[in-house]
Amino acid sequence: MTSPRSVSRIRVRYADTDKMGVAYYANYFVWFEVGRTDLLRQSGWSYREMEAEGFSLPVIEAHCAYRAPARYDDEIEVRTAGAHVSPVRVQFTYEVVRMADEATLATGSTVHASLDLRGRPSRLPERVRTLLS
Repeated sequence: MTSPRSVSRIRVRYADTDKMGVAYYANYFVWFEVGRTDLLRQSGWSYREMEAEGFSLPVIEAHCAYRAPARYDDEIEVRTAGAHVSPVRVQFTYEVVRMADEATLATGSTVHASLDLRGRPSRLPERVRTLLS
């Protein structure tokens, strides 16, 4: 079985860029978050609902490999996939692609711990395990 995937479309805003019109590197992590939340929402569960049920998934590791710049007004897709890593961890992978020419601009990943309301490690919620297995 393949892992679930989502595609999020984003247009690079002027505020996302530097003086040269190139997207600032930290924005890729913001776009990763858009992809991650869209993937969960697509499964029928939002971050808000998850946190209301007593779980959180803070980022404990993040990586991004930049291949080509995203520029002001580019339309990009953030292609996100998730995988169950351990009873208390989950990993998401990302590919940022410029829609005009299908160029891969960046790839990355994030690893998240599952925490309970007290901030202690807890088993991933059943819904997340089911979604990512």
